[in-house]
Parts: sequence; structure tokens; C-alpha cells
Amino acid sequence: MKLWKRAAAAIKDRKSLLAVGFSKRTSHHNLDLEAAIIKATSHDSSSVDYSNAHRVYKWIRSSPLNLKTLIHTLSSRVNHTRSWIVSLKSLMLLHGVLSCKLPSVLGELRRLPFDLSDFSDGHSCLSKTWGFNIFVRAYFTFLHSYSPFLSDQFHRRPAANRRSSELERIRKLQSLLDLILQIRPIADNMKRTLILEAMDCIVVESINIYGRICSGVIRMLPSSGKTDAAATLKIIDKATSQGEDLAIYFEFCKGFGVPNARDTPQFVSIPKAEVEKIKKMIKNVEEEEEEEEEVVVEEEKAMVVLEKPRLQTIVTEKWEIFEDDECCFHEKVIKEYQKHPLPLIVSYQEPVYIEYMMPDLITF
Repeated sequence: MKLWKRAAAAIKDRKSLLAVGFSKRTSHHNLDLEAAIIKATSHDSSSVDYSNAHRVYKWIRSSPLNLKTLIHTLSSRVNHTRSWIVSLKSLMLLHGVLSCKLPSVLGELRRLPFDLSDFSDGHSCLSKTWGFNIFVRAYFTFLHSYSPFLSDQFHRRPAANRRSSELERIRKLQSLLDLILQIRPIADNMKRTLILEAMDCIVVESINIYGRICSGVIRMLPSSGKTDAAATLKIIDKATSQGEDLAIYFEFCKGFGVPNARDTPQFVSIPKAEVEKIKKMIKNVEEEEEEEEEVVVEEEKAMVVLEKPRLQTIVTEKWEIFEDDECCFHEKVIKEYQKHPLPLIVSYQEPVYIEYMMPDLITF
């Protein structure tokens, strides 16, 4: 059965190569590059054709126009084959192209030319391929985030707040490391040459990303200030935790037989003195904020006390006469009004009588 599957897979690759041979050669269609891509992403799970993979890298470096051929060929091949072997080899090939870090590649290849987020092998039963399906999906998820990150780093301009921009870059690297640590074989039937080769690439990339995180943190420590001390400490705590996770990941890869995981790398440790300095800075900031809050509370209490009126109740059997400076009626004024009931203006002076005729504003 295995021999028959290998023969059928070889026939498929042969048919693809024959189709390329009969295609029309144009300035935008590199047949040699297309043939190298097909050979580098063959259906053979027992080996990886590195010679043709390097041919692909060489063609990509030679001209930006070849990138269109790469995108078209990989997209068509992955979508039509539905094979975990072809899909995984295509991801590995794209990973190598991204690692070249060419301006033409990073400018154009912001998104992967295919979607493998819900990949499922279409040639074998799920009970045999579920582990490979998850592996392909995890690898795609990482590259799907890694590609735009590299593109943004290539096109980024000097930011007004350089420190804030650097902190954001380190956070994204930490997110990428979280994704790459999810790529691992989890089924019993996954110890194959192709999986080991893919894990080799993943291990090297994980070392690269974690090294960039550590170097970025070390550069940021001397210039840490009160405004970003909390954010810096959060990044340091996560970097420390990820270092432990990476060590466990390396032990797993070493036990699985990944060649590049035989020796655990030694990273530059984050200076503890600088970390303690940041913690002390955060503590001082928190104490200052608490003191400010206490002052505000005391001021609010004082304001409430001042605003509270003092009310008294007086019980008496005598009537008190209260005079208002604004509206008081003198006895003399009242008597005059009784004699002459005319319009009256209340005042301390003698009453003023209006003797001219008022206009009729209603019937006018």
C-alpha cells in the first residue's frame, strides 16, 4: 500500500513537470523556476530536495519578477494537491524565502499566497493524518503573522517616540515566539524525515526570535523611565517566562530527535540589577500616586465640611419681624397706598405716582 502511494505521488509530480514543459515561456513566466518549485515541494515525505530549494532562492534573489512565479505556482500547487506533504514543504520553502529578507520579497509578500488555517489532508483518513493537519495549521499560523511583521519592520520609519516603538516591536516578537512554540509533533506516527527537517527550521527560528527579544530588552533597560517602567517590567517578566518555555521546548525537540536541538543555546541573561531598579521605580510611582489620592480625598472632605450649612431650630411664642434690605414695606407707604391705590414701586423714598396715560397694548 505504501509503495503504491509513493508511485502515485511520483506520477502526480511527473505530470506537473510535464505540464510546465509544454507551457509557453514568457518574460513573466519563468519555467525553470516553476520546475524547481515543483521538485522542492514533491509528494515524497522521506526526503527534502534542498538543491532545488536553493535554486528557488537563487532565482528570487536574481530578479523581483520571479516572485510572481513563486506566488502563483505555490498557490496553485497547495490548493490543488491537498496533501500535508506538499503543504508542509511549501511552508518550509516560503519560510526560507522570507529568511532571505530581500526588499522585493518583504515589500510584496506581506501575506501568504494560500490559506491553511483549516487545512485537512484529502488523501488519507483523519485517524492517520490529524497530527499532520495540526502541525501544518500551526506552522501556517506562525508564518501568517511573521510575514507582515517582517514587512512592517522593513517599511517602518523613525517614530517620534522611539522607545514606545521599540517596546511594541518586542511585544510582537514575544507574540511570534508564543506561536512558534505551538509547532510540534503530537501524534505517534509523526516521526518522519520531513517532520524532523521542518522542526530543524522551527528550532533555528525560535532561537533567532528569542535572541532578538533578549537583546531588545537589554538595550531598553538603561533608559527606562517612570512613564514606561510598568510596561518594561511586564515585557521582562514575559521574556523570563518564555525563556523557561523555550528550554522545555528544546528538551522536547531533543527527545524527539531534532538535530538542531541537541545543544540548548545559552542566551545573554537580563541584568538583575536593572530589573530591581525598574521594580523600585514602579514602587515609588505607586507610593506617589497613593499620596496624591490621599491629598485629593482630604481636600474633598474639607470641601464637604465647608459646604454643609449650619441649621438651627428656634422655638418662640413671639412673632419676629424680619426685614429684608431689598423688599421691605414701610408703614407710611402702606397707608399712602390705601389712600391712593395706584401703581406702586416699593422703596425707602416717597411713593412714585404715574400720572400720564398708559397705552393700551392689547387693543392697539
